[in-house]
Amino acid sequence: MIDVNVNLFRWPYRRVAGDDPETLEKRLRARGVTQAWASSYEAVLCRDMAGVNLRLADACNQIGANFFAPFGCINPKLPDWLEDLRRCHEVHHMHGIRLFPNYHGYGLAEPEVSELISKATDRSLIVQIALSMEDARTQQSVIRPAEPSPLAEVLIRNPRARVMFLNYGVWTDDDAGESITRIRKAENAYFDIAMNEGVGGLARLIAATSPSRVVFGSHAPFYYFESAELKVREAALPPDQEFALLKGNAEALLRSR
Repeated sequence: MIDVNVNLFRWPYRRVAGDDPETLEKRLRARGVTQAWASSYEAVLCRDMAGVNLRLADACNQIGANFFAPFGCINPKLPDWLEDLRRCHEVHHMHGIRLFPNYHGYGLAEPEVSELISKATDRSLIVQIALSMEDARTQQSVIRPAEPSPLAEVLIRNPRARVMFLNYGVWTDDDAGESITRIRKAENAYFDIAMNEGVGGLARLIAATSPSRVVFGSHAPFYYFESAELKVREAALPPDQEFALLKGNAEALLRSR
């Protein structure tokens, strides 16, 4: 399977099991993961994105044969973000980038976000947006999950963009609003399962979006990998949908670059 949502190095607030890359690789391989799209916990509080991305790329190159696929970290509120984007593409040859808006202190309605998605699309980079990093009930009170609604228009204006939403659990809410409904139906929007909760939650997520746009993301090592694995098992999906979720959709997304 392909896990589209892991992070390397140490979560800044506490130790978590598997927060060194070698241990995480062994744990994921033992569960059947053949590739993991990895970003860096260092990016959450660090302002030197170039250094963060260099260390991320080096770690991914040193561990396994193409096991960790690095997704560079970009903060569009920092002055050098265009250079950071260029390096991710031209120097580190990454498949995509990952944003941490709620920790970097910006909303998704800000013009830099639309510009970043456009520039990344021009470079054929996948854009992952971590709408949160932990449950709102446990994180610091000044940090709130990012609100994805403003991106409905951005997705329409950029049909070639490929935007993946990570760590968000309310895509299936009936009263989520028109903008969320438009995002769910957008052919260039993808959704991971890390924070999708509730009995039958995965089946409802697929029904609300598309079997071809839901991907397997564990949010390891912050979350136990087995949590995401059990969601798939509980859903009892048809074999073709399970294969698409675990691997096929992510592979198709890579081929579309």
